[in-house]
Amino acid sequence: MYFTDNFFSAGKTEIYNDQKEQIGTLDLKGAFSSDVMILNNNEEVLLSGGFRFFSRKWFIQDQQEQEIGELAQRFAFFSKKYEYEAYDRGLYRIESESFSRDYEIYDEQESLVGEFHRTDGFFESPAFCLTNHTEVLTDDELIAVVMGVNMIEKRNSSNAANGAGGAT
Repeated sequence: MYFTDNFFSAGKTEIYNDQKEQIGTLDLKGAFSSDVMILNNNEEVLLSGGFRFFSRKWFIQDQQEQEIGELAQRFAFFSKKYEYEAYDRGLYRIESESFSRDYEIYDEQESLVGEFHRTDGFFESPAFCLTNHTEVLTDDELIAVVMGVNMIEKRNSSNAANGAGGAT
């Protein structure tokens, strides 16, 4: 799957499959909000993600606005690490080398369940290519996780630029 953020994280962008067919839409709620909605082709909300007030964790909700998981950054030297707790479905580890644009997602048995790559250029909006290798997490849920990683990294970059630090 292929999808992109917008420069100011506002507006709608398309989600495509590997046959270049539109399979959904990301609704980025705005420059002053990091909330994201994943919509199907009928504009119905499938999942949403966002930060709670004063929280560093990214929470994912289903159509009924019930939380189904949470993403948190983990402290690591020389790498980027995140954990996604899919409530009642397991704990997933997301890893990337410090300056890499490639990420791998592992389950509790250390099996590779997904991977994504940032495909954008230096001055472009973040764009991603995602491959899902599991049926436990849906494509939509993994898109919400990837957007959560993106939003956490944006927040860390903004905090570092403002002199406020970064990881939890």
